Amino acid sequence: MTILNIAAYRFVSLADLPALQSAICQALEGSEIKGTILLAEEGINLFLAGDAAEVNGFLTWLRRDSRFVGLAAKESWSQAQPFQKRLVKIKEEIIRMNHPAIQPASGRAPAVDALTLKRWLDQGHDDHGQAVVTLDTRNAFEADCGTFTGSIDWRIDKFTEFPAAFKAQVNELQGKTVVSFCTGGIRCEKAAILMREAGLTDVFQLDGGILTYFEQVGQAHYNGGCFVFDDRRVVDAALSPRPELVVTSAV
Repeated sequence: MTILNIAAYRFVSLADLPALQSAICQALEGSEIKGTILLAEEGINLFLAGDAAEVNGFLTWLRRDSRFVGLAAKESWSQAQPFQKRLVKIKEEIIRMNHPAIQPASGRAPAVDALTLKRWLDQGHDDHGQAVVTLDTRNAFEADCGTFTGSIDWRIDKFTEFPAAFKAQVNELQGKTVVSFCTGGIRCEKAAILMREAGLTDVFQLDGGILTYFEQVGQAHYNGGCFVFDDRRVVDAALSPRPELVVTSAV
């Protein structure tokens, strides 16, 4: 049996979290879909896997809510179900940063698409001739499984450490075009907003993260695989499971 895996998020104001949680649980009742859906006042974040018809049916249902119209999902396939159970949880943040001033729903940081980033990396500078650096906003063990060639990696152990790491290392980003990246886009979006609010003007998020880059570009300028938080552990540029790429420090 081939399993459809999806990852999606949206920063949008949600005020009725218990009611939304209950509605989602009812919509999923009776299905074999597994994974995690996180709900917070700042939005939704989900990683799900199951029969393609069931997963697509759930997405169709979810998108009927005006807050989730057009919600984009990144897709990949596996031969086995990568999740052990299904969870629908209410959290303080859909990705914890412990920096309440960051409100992505009020406006996104500028994004650069995968093809543009590849072109910039090919030529060694952006379209204005400024040096481009890629900034890995993930945890250290994720970066150890694969990252962009020459990327900046501050060796954080959890995303809540990112604001302090940025404050300590901000000087190495001055005068450069910074492209923050992560697995699917959610961490690098928050990180880019933080950096722009701190005064860096030439900061972009990689739209859709590494998974979308793999889909649109492949392996160019990227070494290794991408760590994912399910039983596949690591996927390669074809979005196929490559658990052998997990380093010993990964948990």
